[in-house]
Amino acid sequence: MANLEELLHQRLAPAFEAVAGAPVDPVIRRSQHAHFQSDAALALVRKIGGKPRDIASQVVEAAQLDDLCSSVEISGPGFINLTLADEVLGRLLADTVGDERLSVPQAKAPETIAIDYSAPNAAKEMHVGHLRSTIIGDAAVRLLEWQGHTIIRQNHIGEWGTPFGMLVEHLLDIGESEAAHELSVGDLNGFYKAARVKFDADETFKNRARKRVVLLQSGDATTLRLWRTLVDESKKYFMTVYGMLGVKLTEDDFFGESYYNDQLQSVVDELAELGLLRESEGAQCVFPEGYTNRNGDPLPIIVQKGDGGFGYGATDLATIRHRLRNLKATRLLYVVGLPQRQHLEMIYDVARDAQWLVPPARAEHVGHGSILGDDGKMLRTRAGVSVKLVDLLEESVVRASAVIAEKNPELDEDTRAAVARAVGIGAVKYADLSTDRLKDYVFDYDRMLSFDGNTAPYLQYARARICSIFRRAGVEQPLTNVDTLVIAEPAERALSLELLEFGALISDVSESLEFHKLANYLYSLASAFTSFYEKCPVLRSEGDIKQSRLVLCDITARTLELGLGLLGIEAPDQM
Repeated sequence: MANLEELLHQRLAPAFEAVAGAPVDPVIRRSQHAHFQSDAALALVRKIGGKPRDIASQVVEAAQLDDLCSSVEISGPGFINLTLADEVLGRLLADTVGDERLSVPQAKAPETIAIDYSAPNAAKEMHVGHLRSTIIGDAAVRLLEWQGHTIIRQNHIGEWGTPFGMLVEHLLDIGESEAAHELSVGDLNGFYKAARVKFDADETFKNRARKRVVLLQSGDATTLRLWRTLVDESKKYFMTVYGMLGVKLTEDDFFGESYYNDQLQSVVDELAELGLLRESEGAQCVFPEGYTNRNGDPLPIIVQKGDGGFGYGATDLATIRHRLRNLKATRLLYVVGLPQRQHLEMIYDVARDAQWLVPPARAEHVGHGSILGDDGKMLRTRAGVSVKLVDLLEESVVRASAVIAEKNPELDEDTRAAVARAVGIGAVKYADLSTDRLKDYVFDYDRMLSFDGNTAPYLQYARARICSIFRRAGVEQPLTNVDTLVIAEPAERALSLELLEFGALISDVSESLEFHKLANYLYSLASAFTSFYEKCPVLRSEGDIKQSRLVLCDITARTLELGLGLLGIEAPDQM
């Protein structure tokens, strides 16, 4: 949709420049006193002198706004209040009719973007701690892909190293068939715990596990085959969870630690040649500038251990080098919890020092907080263990089914099941994405499944209600060829302004990846529609007014569906 701030900026910027004698940002924002407000005249006083109201008057006189605004007023010390004409709102909205992108342009300069997200450990079950990275990453994939960027999904799973010697030996003890069965039903935690108990209690088993690690890392064919059995079964289970979540990750997106194993020595060699490696207590380390431990000592990234093995820092460096050098990505997104912030910044700095990460390429930590229980601590079961992600999702769907059955008992069984899944999974996603990702939040089924307030069910129901309007009208959709809409009532204007903000909002979120802004926008839009629906009869109106209101309903429904879709949330036609 047309970016209203951009339209006003195009008109006001030349006028401010004419008055100031130099380029000036008009500083346009939404206002309670008009549709928009420009504050730039106040700041200009320090540069050119005079009174801000006089400067604002000169700007308004120089600007060409007659064909855009119905009212331009100067208020207070020098604010310029701008009210768009109803016919302008109607014309801009008409441009979106029949356009599947709602007149939102694709990115002007498409990039290749690598997104690192989800990253479960193949030795353990996916738990609630994997939720945020998975769904925030999925939202980033959906939004940036929709904007026309080339997206490379990177699921950097942990499936290499010491624990797998222990797991392979346990697999041999119980038999490959039994191990495959345990893992196929998702009992990764039970499998790991059984192996760990033997490792801690049985010295013979411990020695076997350590020898098996050596065989694994040296490429022994039998050990690699058994290791692949473990990893492949884990991947199948992960895909089951991703299917429940409805995210876009596929098996082709798995790039585990083992993928980079044969690249680690070249990372060491290259860093050594660049003079970036230093020996510390027998290990080869990089000390990026500006990082210290609690004692004030320089903080290292251990690249190669004293025994010749490689630290996870080496894998992370190989990963960033591969994404920049081989995948040709110019934007690297790491959707990882906030505790990893310093480590990732150190990796980025080493990559810059090695001249791998150079403009226009940049790396960004898309950090996120944690999910808490009602006690304010990390969400866990009553037994004190992490909540399995599958259990959490299934519980939400079960609860959603009960709510839907009560709200609309006329739905047939298959439809109710599909709606319950959309509502249950959508509620979990929206509760997360509507929270500032840098903050922790408390997981609460009752709140997230409510049909009141800023929740997925409220937004889904708002769209479903619009679909019911068209069913009752016997119309599949309004006319696709509309020149303008009749905008006359305050509730129509308020809804129109919300709809026309969508393009600017998408542009903002694609840079900041602050998905709570998109969620909050959708809630504001749904609230504006509710007010419009209550105050402006749709099916009881006639002629051009009825047609215009049907078009407003249609654009609102499509915006809600698109916005929710970019968050990875389904929007059922009926609920």
